[in-house]
Parts: sequence; C-alpha cells; structure tokens
Amino acid sequence: MKLEVERLTTEPAPFAYEEGSPWWAARMPVQAGVPRELAQPLRVAGSAYRGRGEEIVVEGEATTALDLECARCLERYRHAVCETFRLVLEPVGSRAPAEPEAAEALARDGVCATEDLELAWYRGSEVKLDALCLEILSLALPVKPLCREDCAGLCARCGANLSNGPCGCAEATPDSPFAVLASLRGGPTGGQR
Repeated sequence: MKLEVERLTTEPAPFAYEEGSPWWAARMPVQAGVPRELAQPLRVAGSAYRGRGEEIVVEGEATTALDLECARCLERYRHAVCETFRLVLEPVGSRAPAEPEAAEALARDGVCATEDLELAWYRGSEVKLDALCLEILSLALPVKPLCREDCAGLCARCGANLSNGPCGCAEATPDSPFAVLASLRGGPTGGQR
C-alpha cells in the first residue's frame, strides 16, 4: 500500500488496496486477545491529493472483519470494522521525530504519525500506508469485545451462557448483607459457641 507523491495533483486520485491475513499477521504485534487472522480481507479505498503547498491529503475507508472472543460469555463472534479516515501528510523538512520508533518508521515507510492522529510527516517520493492503516485498525478494535451490548455473560456457579437463557442454578440470596456474620455467631438466634 503506497502512494507515489510526485504523481499527485490537486485533483483527488483514487486508490484501492486489499490485503489478507498474512499482511495482518506480519505487522500486528503478538498480544493476548488480538487474533492473528482476518475473517475478511482488509480493503482500503479512498483518494489522495495535494493540499496547500506540499501537504498531501489522504481520505478513505478501511473495512475488514475479525473473529473475536466476547469478554462476557467467551463465545466467538464476527466483529466488523469500518473506519473512515482523513490524514494530512506534511513534508518533514528539517524536523526530526523525537521518538526513535517514529524516526525508524519515517526511514522505513517514508511516513510517521504524530501525536495528532490526523496529521503525519512524510519524506521522499513514495509513502507506504501500511503502518497508518495498521494504526487505524488497531484503534478501531474494541478494548472489551462484546458479542452484543446486552450479553448476559456466564453463570458464576455453573458457567452456563446466560444469554441463551437461565441456567437453573438456585439463587441463594441472604436475608441481609450481614447474614454470613450470623452464621459465625452460632446461627440466626445469635447463640455463643
């Protein structure tokens, strides 16, 4: 996924890329809870054009789907991702990124993101969009994946999925929050041991 900077004009030039699971697995850091496979290919489509001066504006949409595990019921579900983006790429000029990772990305990809997610710096005649797309998708993943908003989760006693209906466990609710203390004193009459 790359843009040829010298070919861009003030007229929006369309672009479209499609990548599969090998692209994702090679770039996504190994973390607990992040799948290594894409359920659907990543499709990135949009347009790029020159803005004021030498800045480049990149607008588009990234779509894919991943199979995630619900944080409440532990069932696998398909999570669709559809993220629109607008990035302004400014020439880096004589500036230097403060962070070593950003300097490395600038040397490797010709582009590095700044603190502001809608602004990046570029250098050279070719800008690789892989890292920016990965950043967009990473931020689109849910922190706490849920198969649905009203997921009831698992029964604390038997482990049944409560979203499928009641599990049949008897609910033992004490008469008061201090009922456990009564058993320590010898029962409900409060007799000493």
